[in-house]
Amino acid sequence: MTPRDALVDALQRTANGDRAALKYVYDSTSAKLFGVCLRILNDRGEAEDVLQDVYLTIWRKAAEFDPTRASPITWVATIARNRSIDRLRSRGSRDMRPLDDAFEVADSSDGADVMAERSEDARRIEAALASIDPKAAAAIRSAFFEGATYQTLAARAGVPEGTMKSWIRRGMLSLRSKLEAA
Repeated sequence: MTPRDALVDALQRTANGDRAALKYVYDSTSAKLFGVCLRILNDRGEAEDVLQDVYLTIWRKAAEFDPTRASPITWVATIARNRSIDRLRSRGSRDMRPLDDAFEVADSSDGADVMAERSEDARRIEAALASIDPKAAAAIRSAFFEGATYQTLAARAGVPEGTMKSWIRRGMLSLRSKLEAA
């Protein structure tokens, strides 16, 4: 069963009141949906609140999901997006100040030197990832850059969860040795 099919099945079981199915939906999608909420709201606390509301909505409306019209991840991501936008709208209007007040606001962003250092670090990490086992590198990228769980990664690769954990652990050890040598 593909991860998509498993998610479709879990949403259909959720529609019948299966709490374990909702837990599967949560475990499979929460990292991605939290990212959607956080990107829109730009506030961790609000994103967490909205994410809870998203799963309540999924619980109540799972029967409305139609796998012939949308993929399961698209359906749940749309709910997250809409709930986040609703939260933005409910904030109401903001206190507006004159444009000239902007000159008094300090720029808290990192300087060019810090950004250049981060860019160099990113290049070193990418080079190290390219030099290790491709399966481990792909799993590490998905786990650490996309927030995918061991369970999700194992399902994608069609391997047991323990095997996926081993790939990532060996890959991380290899990655560390490459970065320390560089």
